Amino acid sequence: MATTVVRPRPTTPRTPQAHKAFPALRHLGPNWYASIMGTAIVANAGATLPYQAPGQRAACQVVWALSALALAVLLTARALHWLHHRDQARAHLLDPAVAPFYGCLSMALLAVGAGTLLVGRDLVGEGAAVAADAVLFTAGTAVGLVMAVAVPYLMVVQHRVEASQATPVWLLPLVAPMVSAAVGPLLIPHLPAGQPREALLLACYAMFGISLLAVLVMLPLVFGRLITGGPLPSALTPTLFLVLGPLGQSTTAVNQLADAAPRAIDAPYAGALAAFAVVYGVPVMGFALLWLALAASLLVRAARDGMGFAMTWWALTFPVGTCVTGAAGLARHTGLTAFAWLAAGLFLALLTAWLLAAGHTLRGLRTGRLLPR
Repeated sequence: MATTVVRPRPTTPRTPQAHKAFPALRHLGPNWYASIMGTAIVANAGATLPYQAPGQRAACQVVWALSALALAVLLTARALHWLHHRDQARAHLLDPAVAPFYGCLSMALLAVGAGTLLVGRDLVGEGAAVAADAVLFTAGTAVGLVMAVAVPYLMVVQHRVEASQATPVWLLPLVAPMVSAAVGPLLIPHLPAGQPREALLLACYAMFGISLLAVLVMLPLVFGRLITGGPLPSALTPTLFLVLGPLGQSTTAVNQLADAAPRAIDAPYAGALAAFAVVYGVPVMGFALLWLALAASLLVRAARDGMGFAMTWWALTFPVGTCVTGAAGLARHTGLTAFAWLAAGLFLALLTAWLLAAGHTLRGLRTGRLLPR
């Protein structure tokens, strides 16, 4: 009986066609959400400043609208990135230098949502603003809590990192729940009185604790790396300002929660939470100013050594903005003019950093340097 042998046809490897679609998006990483955060915080901080100049609120509305539009564009671009460049997206998750930036997605959603209630309501109406913020807050909080667990999990089981590699970027997924704690109180007055308000208030305090304790575990690694390993590479030097994020945002959170407490919880807790806002916020703001001086000194050193533009420059925006809102909250609860002036001075620094980062980013996009094909 004859036997027929069927030989398999030789195959030639083919380049996945998906890689040819939207080539400029292949290197679009989650770090781009930092530009949304940095833009939204300009509007949010400007709207809450103790001092308001003529036309300031209108300018904040324009900046908020820009951040909302940029968020919509970036969410679409990132969806296309995952659809057409899935291998690269997975590689980002497995890269210990990139994975922590997934926390920025949460903070971008939360920052734009807060701006919708703070200034966007003047343009879209209060009802639409509340609905939009509720959606963005829910989505941002869910993403933030997932990333606060998922990224450290990947660092433990997948990434191979050493203490000498520690950078402030590691803090990003841990700060996201603190942003939820800071912006959640804006929604409390729009909930039914009673259990719903109290539940959201206490949930925000729980997220405050999640983030604060996690940061307290991670921050010594970052500071220890600086002391034993010397300055960070010049491109990473701006990330030192990320340490200001949990400091300023936690101060903002306790002050925002203290404002919302009388509508959500009975005495004596409401009064105790107002006292806690000052007792906690003042020393933490003091440490934030100390770190700001250290980070600024190292930034000047890196600039003298020829530091060029990188997307890490956006680290100079959102963290400083949280210190603006934190100082503004302390000004409200202490009545001290010094905190009001501090908020104004930090806001000028924030505005300067935002103009520099935004200008260089637009130039990099126009020339193709930031998203090479």
